[in-house]
Amino acid sequence: MWIADNWKDYEVLDCSGGEKLERWGDYILVRPDPQVIWNTPRTLHEWKHRNGHYHRSTKGGGEWEFFDLPQQWSIHYRSLTFHLKPFSFKHTGLFPEQAVNWDWFSHKIKNAGRPVKVLNLFAYTGGATLAAAAAGAQVTHVDASKGMVNWAKENAQSSGLGDAPIRWLVDDCKKFVEREIRRGNKYDGIIMDPPSYGRGPKGEIWKIEDSIHEFIQLCTQILSEDAIFFLINSYTTGLAPSVLTYMMSVEIVKKFGGHVEASEIGLPVSSNGLVLPCGASGRWEK
Repeated sequence: MWIADNWKDYEVLDCSGGEKLERWGDYILVRPDPQVIWNTPRTLHEWKHRNGHYHRSTKGGGEWEFFDLPQQWSIHYRSLTFHLKPFSFKHTGLFPEQAVNWDWFSHKIKNAGRPVKVLNLFAYTGGATLAAAAAGAQVTHVDASKGMVNWAKENAQSSGLGDAPIRWLVDDCKKFVEREIRRGNKYDGIIMDPPSYGRGPKGEIWKIEDSIHEFIQLCTQILSEDAIFFLINSYTTGLAPSVLTYMMSVEIVKKFGGHVEASEIGLPVSSNGLVLPCGASGRWEK
């Protein structure tokens, strides 16, 4: 398992009974987590002294309950600054476990010894975009949500990357890649963090099990001949690391060489030294 254990402003304090207890900077949140199927005693006082608690509904969705939590606050990872705010379906605007992937591709970008062009698809609030830009890459950031792209721009400004070579695009990721193929544009690194289910700006439906293999095939057409990495993240339980390995090996290794490795990613739990699983990632590199 790849573990995001370099955080100072974030930690999973404990997890029990379908929920995780987290510290986001100065604030404590309780949020549901489908992986937490065990029920252990909640001995930490933070369980009762939380700033925000997202309650799942038996009918789907849920709602936040707040106890002295600001509308927005910030945390830091290395040189990066992220604005956080609780919003729909338990989210805060950041997936901290992805830091283990940020560190991996940042190292590859810094050691490339040449300019590197990176494409970040389903780019959300820009964690991977900022990490790649801070490492020296020229980044194209694509997400179907205008609100998320604007949020990512704010994070870039706060991280001192307002003038970095980042192209911000509100677009359907599949249609964007198809246009890049026609234009003949190429990238040295591709990052994709596709949702399990989603809709594009014009109602285009994305269902990961039906769409991911074809999408990987498309993206190989815009990988440069001397590309250095390809990263896929998945939060869908049906896409095990071995499935990512198989698809990436068939579509990328056959054309470009190199090798693929896939694993669960996770966050350390400070109360007991265990690791909370947080999905899977597949990495291709030369």
